[in-house]
Amino acid sequence: MKTKKLKRVSRLLKNLSKTQQKGIAWLVDPEKDSDFDQFDWVKDSGLDLILVGGSSPSSSNFEKTIQLLQKVSGDIPICIFPGSYLQLSDQADAILFMALISGRNPEYLISQQVQAAAKVKKSGLEVLPTGYILVNNGELLSVHSVSQTMPLSNEDSEFVKATALAGKFLGMRYFYLDAGSGANIPVSTTIISAVKKTVKCPIIVGGGLSNSEKVKSAFMAGADLVVLGNSIEKDPGFLSEVLDLKRWYNHSLTVN
Repeated sequence: MKTKKLKRVSRLLKNLSKTQQKGIAWLVDPEKDSDFDQFDWVKDSGLDLILVGGSSPSSSNFEKTIQLLQKVSGDIPICIFPGSYLQLSDQADAILFMALISGRNPEYLISQQVQAAAKVKKSGLEVLPTGYILVNNGELLSVHSVSQTMPLSNEDSEFVKATALAGKFLGMRYFYLDAGSGANIPVSTTIISAVKKTVKCPIIVGGGLSNSEKVKSAFMAGADLVVLGNSIEKDPGFLSEVLDLKRWYNHSLTVN
């Protein structure tokens, strides 16, 4: 087990936001069979963060997945991206303590969080208060089915901005804009840019980022950390490709 370092993930996100450098996170779904041996190179790859979790509320394989990832992650922090209060482990470094503020289902606005709170405190995990906002072009995916909420529209930037601003006023320090796992179209660059300018907080973006051009567009729009999941499951080599893109992008910022 890695030695935990206090506030590693919050420092990462705040530094990315402050410097305008970009980061890449790999999202691992514990409900899917993954061959982590083929990722033994990631510990030296420049990958910024590993997220574990998904839209399924199940806790089966959760602890085991984290333990397997620790064998290949090196010093990369492992952060929980919880699908429910059941997806908790003190083996991780941090947790995105999220409220689904794009929806109006109290179960994912506060109820799940209440059930998790005491265990999270006892775990010693670094806690990141995160506003979770589902945004896409009307696709209904597994996350919408489980949460019983509808996504906000990529065409309604004013409402998405107001939602994020409300989250900031409620004390949320990080925002996760997600089109949903398996989305065909990612969160629009207009939405990313609008939310970044409005909340001036670290912005995480995931869902539908199936090629390097989409990742680059998210970077340019203001995403501080881009999350890749399905695209890596389909093509493990895509992670290496996107990490090369990140290095090029960050180097170009430094040069300019």
